[in-house]
Amino acid sequence: MLRPGQKVPALDLPLTIDAQYDLAKQSPENFTLAVFYRGRHCPICKGYLEELGGKLGEFTERGINVVAVSMDAKDRAMVVDKEWETGDVPLAYDMSEENAREWGLYISQKRPDSDEPDVFSEPGLFVIRPDGELYFASVQNAPFTRPPLDQLLQGLDYVMNNDYPTRGTLT
Repeated sequence: MLRPGQKVPALDLPLTIDAQYDLAKQSPENFTLAVFYRGRHCPICKGYLEELGGKLGEFTERGINVVAVSMDAKDRAMVVDKEWETGDVPLAYDMSEENAREWGLYISQKRPDSDEPDVFSEPGLFVIRPDGELYFASVQNAPFTRPPLDQLLQGLDYVMNNDYPTRGTLT
């Protein structure tokens, strides 16, 4: 389990824009927001990522880099890129099950007669400091009840304006 204040695992994945995303090479002013989603088959993910795309400017104005990540293969990720209205949110794909487990994500397998991939991660949202330390994490074992993005923005405003410390660090 990832603990707040610890370094997060590597995240080095292809992007749907024919580029590579490497978390270690990010240098945000304040944070990186990594949103892990279930994949192309998930209508709740679609709504959440489209909302995120509509609020991307609000994050970047605050010095927060954003990336959305799935275990989808390239063909499925390209459908997300073309058919979902995610704006300029970078879409990383092809995350391995091992990498997903390093992040503490729950793993599910395909339901019979569904459009799901054989194996995929459930949702997670991570706020990461520029030095690679975990500030905030929300991990779910089901697709519903995601962290509200407006609440997250308000909370991060408070954090940045008041030098609010990382919580949940006691072992």
